[in-house]
Amino acid sequence: MHADAHLDQSITGRFKYAIFLTAVTLAAEVAGGIWTNSLALLSDAAHVFLDLFALVLSLAAIRLAAYPVSDTRTFGWHRTEVFASFINGATVFLMALGIFYEAWERLLHPVEVKSLPMLIIAAIGLVMNLIAASALHSHSHDDLNVHSAFLHVIGDAAASVGVIIGGIIMYYTNWYILDALISAGIGCVIFWGSWRVIRESSHILLEGVPRGMSTQQVAAAMAEVEGVNAVHHMNIWTICSHILALSAHIDVKPEQKERQAEVLRQIEEMLFERYHISHTTLQAECTRCVEAPPVIKELRHRPRHNQPHDHDHDHDHHDHGHHAHDH
Repeated sequence: MHADAHLDQSITGRFKYAIFLTAVTLAAEVAGGIWTNSLALLSDAAHVFLDLFALVLSLAAIRLAAYPVSDTRTFGWHRTEVFASFINGATVFLMALGIFYEAWERLLHPVEVKSLPMLIIAAIGLVMNLIAASALHSHSHDDLNVHSAFLHVIGDAAASVGVIIGGIIMYYTNWYILDALISAGIGCVIFWGSWRVIRESSHILLEGVPRGMSTQQVAAAMAEVEGVNAVHHMNIWTICSHILALSAHIDVKPEQKERQAEVLRQIEEMLFERYHISHTTLQAECTRCVEAPPVIKELRHRPRHNQPHDHDHDHDHHDHGHHAHDH
């Protein structure tokens, strides 16, 4: 546990360092882009903004995960990370559209760019990116968040290299259309990056099954545990990028009724080891159903009355499902 806290502290320190460097890069590129009239620098700044947000988000996720759960938030604040990712992706998606529009205008009406200052500012940005990347690299294998942040920063460095090459060519040839072309290229990278962020976060917010995981496969693995007759009414979803959850009804074989708690514990261990599902709710049943229920249950809306305060009908609409057994 102490090692985990130390790792979190070390990761937090690295993130703060990377965030500082990236923020300096962003400020330099925005100011430089406006001063040198370079759309390529401003596009690179938008790319840096996407990544700065991702870095801040990763740091915030470590902090928010430490907040305790409460009566009103039984999952704590873990989902904030996903929600913020979605907003970040949507913001940068709009930025990419703005860059495409501006690049198109400049292709039609090229404007002069101060190529030497643009080149120098992009070079400063590249150095900052590489320092930030080296700070994150040592932990990029320990933590998924750090790994994605590391890849973001490397992507920034690549975009800066593109701007530098463009600056050199423009310095010698005055071919200013290149500025718009490089901007469009970086716009495409941002467009793709933001689309992936939107797609991933939407999938989690819509309670989708974690990517790369099959409900049938997980159900089959659970059914292999000794004493399990069948698995049904199963849900798998993602709470945040580190926490996967599952709930299911487990039909325990009648002869294994005595060791029901042991069967559930074995299923929980298998789910954690094989699929990294750490939040499980399992309901044990002991039935030999004539007709096996489906693995995934249809959801039904609660009945709607014309008079919502009509308590006379309340007892008719109570859920007749079994209460979950303690285990």
